Amino acid sequence: MRIVITGGAGFLGSMVTRALLERIDAGRAPLGATHVTSLDLATSPVADPRVTSVVGNLADPDVLAQALGHDTVGVYHLAAVLSGGSEQDFDLAMAVNVDATRALLERLRTNGQESGRPVRLVFTSSLAVFGGQMPEVVPEHWAEQPDSTYGALKAIGELLVNEYSRKGFLDGRICRLPTISVRPGKPNSAASSFASGILREPLNGIPAECPVPHETRMWLSSPRTAVANLVHAMDLSADQLSGWRGMNVPGICVTVQEMLDSLERVGGAQARALVTDAPDQRVMDIVCSWPGDFDVQRMLELGFVRDEDFDDVVRQYVSDHLR
Repeated sequence: MRIVITGGAGFLGSMVTRALLERIDAGRAPLGATHVTSLDLATSPVADPRVTSVVGNLADPDVLAQALGHDTVGVYHLAAVLSGGSEQDFDLAMAVNVDATRALLERLRTNGQESGRPVRLVFTSSLAVFGGQMPEVVPEHWAEQPDSTYGALKAIGELLVNEYSRKGFLDGRICRLPTISVRPGKPNSAASSFASGILREPLNGIPAECPVPHETRMWLSSPRTAVANLVHAMDLSADQLSGWRGMNVPGICVTVQEMLDSLERVGGAQARALVTDAPDQRVMDIVCSWPGDFDVQRMLELGFVRDEDFDDVVRQYVSDHLR
C-alpha cells in the first residue's frame, strides 16, 4: 500500500515523507501504507528504499498514471504555486493550482472506481481563502471571500475536493494550514515568506527586512506541528468529519512585534538588530487581508495540536537547524 505526495521533493513534502516512514517503522502508518511516492519536478531528497520518486508535471496524464497506481491508498496534495507567485503569474497559477488539481482528482476518481475503494486525499489549502471584513476570531464555518489570486484558486480547489468527496469519488480532507514558521533554507515565492525570513536570517547572522506593520497579526505553526497535523488528518475517518471537509488547522495568533520579541529572547539583541523595516505594499495587500486568529476548539477535540508559544517555535528552528 502506498501514499503519494505531490510536491514531495519540497520542504514540507520531505518532512511529511520522513514522518510517514517513522509511522511505518512504528507499525502505525495511515491506511496501512508501506511505501511513499514523491511526485514533483525534482527527486525526493529522502533516501530510503521505501520512497519512490516520480519526476514530472502533475498535469501530465502519463505522469499521473505512473505515480498513482492501484496500490495508492492515500494522497497528500501539497504542490502549488504560492501566494506571491500566483499574484505575479495568473496563468501559471491557474494551470497548477486549478487545472492540475482537477487532473489529479479525475485520476483519483478513476482509481477509486476501478478498485471499489475511494482514495483518501489530504488537500492543503490556506487561510488566504478568507478576506473582506472578518471578526477578531474567525469561527469554524466562516464563508470564504478571498482577496488574492492564490486565495481564490485555493477556494476553487476546496470546492472541487468537497464535491468529489460528496459524490463518493474520493475521501477528501481540506487542511487550511497556518503560515509555517520558521522554515529553513531560502525564501520562497509566498507573500508570507518574511514570517520565516525575519527570524531565520538574523539567527544566521544575516540582515532581514520586515515588509509589514509590526501590529500585523499572523496565524502561525511550526514545521513540526504542521507535519504532525497533516499526518493526523490522514488518520481521521470520514465519520469524524462533517459534510463540509474544510478544516482550519490549529495555529497560534502572534503579531509581528511578538515574533521580533521572541527573536530577541531566543537569539539575543544582536539578532533583533539585524531586522529593519522596509514596507512593501504588494506584500501588505496580500498578507494583511488574511485573518489572524481562528476558533479551532473542534479541531483540537479531533486530535489536532498547536504550538505552545512562539518562543518555542523559534527554539525548534535553532535546535533543528543551527546545532
